[in-house]
Amino acid sequence: LACEGDTDVDFHHTTEDIGIALGRAFDQALGERRGIRRYGSVILPMDEALVLAAVDISGRPALGWDLPIPAQKVGDFDTELVKEFMLAFSRALGAAIHLRLLAGENSHHIIEGAFKALARALAQAVEIDARFRERIPSTKGTIL
Repeated sequence: LACEGDTDVDFHHTTEDIGIALGRAFDQALGERRGIRRYGSVILPMDEALVLAAVDISGRPALGWDLPIPAQKVGDFDTELVKEFMLAFSRALGAAIHLRLLAGENSHHIIEGAFKALARALAQAVEIDARFRERIPSTKGTIL
């Protein structure tokens, strides 16, 4: 993924656009979602931080957010943009994403833990379930 943005102004649009682009890429790669597990969750330690991530690739975007990040910036990055990325990613993918901070104080560790926990929860959710290889994991028979 390569992105050129108006970072001379701030990182907001660029961060949001990256979330949209990644969400769309996942959405296209998953197609009908035939055979996927659909759900994934993980509790991940990152040094003193402990982050829970849970995902439902349901076609219904939502963000459950309880991830307080103490610092306003990590380097030049505005930490409030982590939530903006997650909102954009959730909407573009069509997934409910929940992120919770269970413990931790270091903003860098919290953010890194959130992204790594989300990645592992997504890996579970998109894994093919051999028992249901040809089935779309919804009683409606479709995930939009």
